[in-house]
Amino acid sequence: MQNRVDISVVIPLLNEAESLPELTQWINRVMVSHGFLYEVLLIDDGSTDTSWKVIQELSLQDQNIKGIRFNRNYGKSAALNVGFRETLGRVVITMDADLQDSPDEIPDLYRMIVEEGYDLVSGWKKKRYDPLSKTLPTKLFNAATRKISKIKLHDFNCGLKAYDERVVKNIEVYGEMHRYIPVIAKWNGFSKIGEKVVQHRERKYGTTKFGLERFVYGFLDLMSISFVSRFKKRPMHFFGSLGTISFLIGFLITSWLVIEKMYYSFQNQAVRNVTDQPLFFLALVAVIVGVQLFLAGFLAEMVSLVGRRKDEYLIRDNIGF
Repeated sequence: MQNRVDISVVIPLLNEAESLPELTQWINRVMVSHGFLYEVLLIDDGSTDTSWKVIQELSLQDQNIKGIRFNRNYGKSAALNVGFRETLGRVVITMDADLQDSPDEIPDLYRMIVEEGYDLVSGWKKKRYDPLSKTLPTKLFNAATRKISKIKLHDFNCGLKAYDERVVKNIEVYGEMHRYIPVIAKWNGFSKIGEKVVQHRERKYGTTKFGLERFVYGFLDLMSISFVSRFKKRPMHFFGSLGTISFLIGFLITSWLVIEKMYYSFQNQAVRNVTDQPLFFLALVAVIVGVQLFLAGFLAEMVSLVGRRKDEYLIRDNIGF
């Protein structure tokens, strides 16, 4: 039977060989000084440097350190999703491997989950050391996410977060949805979401792995998750509503054209044929679109009944499990 621990620390990484020894030593000092039973899960997301070799050495030196190695780069969401499945802790902490997140924040985050009863606590890097080209899009991204999700967080994309174990075992993170874990959690019923101001440190080793394109993808993902979360169990409500509106518009326009034709015919007045009027073709398109939306709704209902999204990632190696 697997042993339970107080805290599981899940760290996705890509080419962070230089920072790993310092980071794991820092985590160990914090855990030992507070008497926590813990584990550290290092998820190597297809690194091309010596990160996996470093993880193997660290795991041999410290039994609390475990490692999972992907066969290729799948992205941060995949690393978190796989890490969440393997955690044993009452509280799960996520953090980046670049030493910009401080392990000294872990005890307070743990207390907020265990003592204050939060489902999720997100870090807020109030003072950042990133260039303007990164901080400005981040502010716009956070503002848009707050508006749509109604979750009052300042920094959705902060890698330093704490979770009640129930949250990580009952959500699925795929694609690039790691930015929206608070949104996913809320729409799964975990509504007690808090925030804590955390220290943001300057990068000590390596370079950032994210470019400006992530913000474009971020807004597209926000639209996707908004739709999926609201309608994944009832897609006909969405497609059927649009289909009904489109069909009714087409039907009413056609009816009006036919009635107009009949009225002027009885009055012995000249009137164009129904099929000669541009409105007829608009009505025809509306009816066809309405029928297609109905069919899309039926197909989506069938898909939602017989299948669910399941991403599988090829794991090349693991250690410590």
